[in-house]
Amino acid sequence: MINRTVLVGRLTKDPEIRYTQSGMAVANFTVAVNRQFTNANGEREADFIGCIIWRKAAENFCNYTHKGSLVGIDGRIQTSTYEKEGQRVYSTQVVVDSFSLLEPKQQSQQRGQQSNASDALHDNFGQSNNTYGQNNNNPAPSSNDFGINDDDLPF
Repeated sequence: MINRTVLVGRLTKDPEIRYTQSGMAVANFTVAVNRQFTNANGEREADFIGCIIWRKAAENFCNYTHKGSLVGIDGRIQTSTYEKEGQRVYSTQVVVDSFSLLEPKQQSQQRGQQSNASDALHDNFGQSNNTYGQNNNNPAPSSNDFGINDDDLPF
C-alpha cells in the first residue's frame, strides 16, 4: 500500500506550535494549493489542506515560515475521528515527513519587511532554500517559477 502526498502551496496563516506533556513539539498549519484549472467564471480556485508536523522539524518549520510562505510538503494522509458535543467529527490531514522552503531568503526578507510595515495589507513569505525533516539531502528549487501568482491567492 502507498500513502504519499506532495503539496506546493502557500501558508494561510502563521503555523501554530505546541508542546506535548513530554516536551515534543507539534505544529499545525494550512496550505492553500491552487487547482490546475479555472472554474466557469474563469477564476482559479484553491484547496485548503490541513497539515501537522512533529519534533525538531516542527520547530524549524515555525522558525522559517509565516503566513504566505511558499512551501513544498512531503507526507502522508491520515484520518481520525473524535466526539465533540455528542457529534462524531471526521478529520483528514497531511502528516508532514519533510518540507522545503521554495523562495529565496532575500525575496522572503523583502516581503516580510513590507508585511511588517502594513500588517493588514501584505503577507509574510518563507525564509530559506532548504529542505527540513527526515529527508533533508535534496535542496529545494532556487527559482519561484511554480505558476502561482500572488493575485491567485485567496488571502
